[in-house]
Amino acid sequence: MTTSIVKDMYGASLRSRSRDKLSEKVYKALKRDIVRGVYPAGEPLNEKDLAKKYKASRTPVREAALRLQQDRLLRIMPNRGYFVKEITLQELNDVYEYRIAVECAAAELAAIKATHPELLEQLTELAENTHVTDSLESYIHFIEADTDLHVGIARLTRNEMLVRAVSEARIQMERIMYAAIGIHYYGEVPTHEHTQIIKAIREHDPAAARRRMYDHIIQSKGKVLRLTAHPTTLNM
Repeated sequence: MTTSIVKDMYGASLRSRSRDKLSEKVYKALKRDIVRGVYPAGEPLNEKDLAKKYKASRTPVREAALRLQQDRLLRIMPNRGYFVKEITLQELNDVYEYRIAVECAAAELAAIKATHPELLEQLTELAENTHVTDSLESYIHFIEADTDLHVGIARLTRNEMLVRAVSEARIQMERIMYAAIGIHYYGEVPTHEHTQIIKAIREHDPAAARRRMYDHIIQSKGKVLRLTAHPTTLNM
């Protein structure tokens, strides 16, 4: 009897871990596709179709959808299904206000606490990253490098709450950057801004690091707001 109970518990544990792994896999794949604009803003998503596409049952899809709602990428409407969340002008401003609050603090704290030479070297290389004009592949690589840079600065603080906060902001920023591709806008590369932020951190100058991060975010906000006034609006 005892052996049977142990076997049942072990089997249940294995099934639970397997489902958790599948749920994580679906979450990452669906998140990537929403961020990259595979599903346009406002588009309804069918749970059964998602399960088929991501090779899972409906339970992992449902679990992934709940997490994506917390990430503000999906809206779950009772009895109606899932809808890709749009980014309104108000939310766009909220994203940038949030970035100013957390990323300026991260840059300042990184300049005070940065003692990781290997990570600093990586960030120096990322700051100099650029892309080839009108090259989709090159621009996608730049977006990924841009995220690695901003999250990497947060990692220098050794503050996990700041790392999570910056990572959360990057989800929305990547959506915005991928949406710009839809109107064939590949952006001006902020190499100088990036290198100046890293320089201030290397020199342990917290005031300069905060100021340069603030200027960088304000510049980015100005570019994005100009794009929202484009005749062919961003699909966010």
